[in-house]
Amino acid sequence: MLLVYTHKVTPRVRFVFKQICTRILGFEVSFTTTVDTFIAHDNLKMSYGKQPLGNEFFVRSHDLLFEQGLSDTEIHVQDWEHTKCFFPTGEKSHLPFDIFAAAFYLLSRYEEYLPHVKDRYGRYTVMESLGFKNGFLNQPVVDIWAYKFRNALRQMFPEYEFVSRAYKVQPIIDVPMAYLYKQKGLIRTLGSTLTDLYRLRFRYFYQRFLVLAGFQRDPYDTFKWIITKQKQCKVKFMVFFLIGNYSTYDKNININRKAFVSLIKSIADYCNVGLKVSYYGLHDLQILKKEKQTMEAVLNFELIATRNSFSKLNLPDSYRHLIELEVKKDYTMGYISHWGFRAGTCTPFWFYDLDYEVQTPLEINPFHIIDSVLLKKTSLLDKKQELQRLMLEVKKVNGTFAPVFHNHSFSDEAQWRGFRELFSDVLDSVNET
Repeated sequence: MLLVYTHKVTPRVRFVFKQICTRILGFEVSFTTTVDTFIAHDNLKMSYGKQPLGNEFFVRSHDLLFEQGLSDTEIHVQDWEHTKCFFPTGEKSHLPFDIFAAAFYLLSRYEEYLPHVKDRYGRYTVMESLGFKNGFLNQPVVDIWAYKFRNALRQMFPEYEFVSRAYKVQPIIDVPMAYLYKQKGLIRTLGSTLTDLYRLRFRYFYQRFLVLAGFQRDPYDTFKWIITKQKQCKVKFMVFFLIGNYSTYDKNININRKAFVSLIKSIADYCNVGLKVSYYGLHDLQILKKEKQTMEAVLNFELIATRNSFSKLNLPDSYRHLIELEVKKDYTMGYISHWGFRAGTCTPFWFYDLDYEVQTPLEINPFHIIDSVLLKKTSLLDKKQELQRLMLEVKKVNGTFAPVFHNHSFSDEAQWRGFRELFSDVLDSVNET
């Protein structure tokens, strides 16, 4: 166990030290404000403040972890060996940067509370982020800093045996539309057919006819393949179904259709199933509550996880709604236009509410790439190389790689060819040395 001496133990201090020490590095941490207690401790220990007590392991603290609320924090990102960091310390500090304050800034999503420009869906954009502007978005810097911290501790405490975690994958499958043609109802099917004829999209018209006549499988109906892959894999997939009402933004199957309910139940027999929150459910707690109750009625067990439509987050409201409804996990933290680490980490962490200054019981599971990002690469080889580069960054810190695929990305449609192979590469990456 690591004992940390600091002049004041704040919720921010507890949150970030436990994330770095316990969740990433695998050892327990406790705190003291009493010098005698710190001196008497004969095991792993460090001080965190403005001045060291003596010759102990010391990291000079930035003020961020002892503040409350938001402030206009000045940040200058600098190189640190093969990575980046900010909040420099001084000569007496065993680390050249206060990685704890820097990690808190990224994990709490401090920058997303500050004034920024949103996109047309009201989302925080990657271009606004510190990581994108300073060239470290493509590294899990919080995990990298944690390992540098561990290496520095090891030099002072060579007798201490640090545990090592293993690289893992957490495949995420979004189902915003279970079928392209099936189960749409007479009015929607007729309207889509007339639209295809009007726009001279004869291929879609012909394909719809073949599917509805039973001569061809629906292009989006890839669920047998998903179940087959799940049977071959020890890691449980997270599959998120959109069940919200039909709207301008959400166009899935009506949850009252028996075939759709049967599909969700069949997937839940093999995979972990969560709720893909509808666009309007993101803004209205009552709509979200209804969708949660509906999904629980389908599954016959408590809903554990959610993921938001369009990967949209409005902090802190989006997460507060989930906490109020006692949802335990969220899988929305990531960018849809770029691959990388929105919160600077590839390790799940608790949501810290900056307004209330409290660590909440909601576990944030960040994702690191979404399948549409790979469409920017023309060849399958380029897609594979991009995916391998990202997985390598996660492997370096033995983190959890979480990609987002869709049911339609496993279809035989031309633009999605090769994505089944890419998904298999992700699953196989756990067994690679």
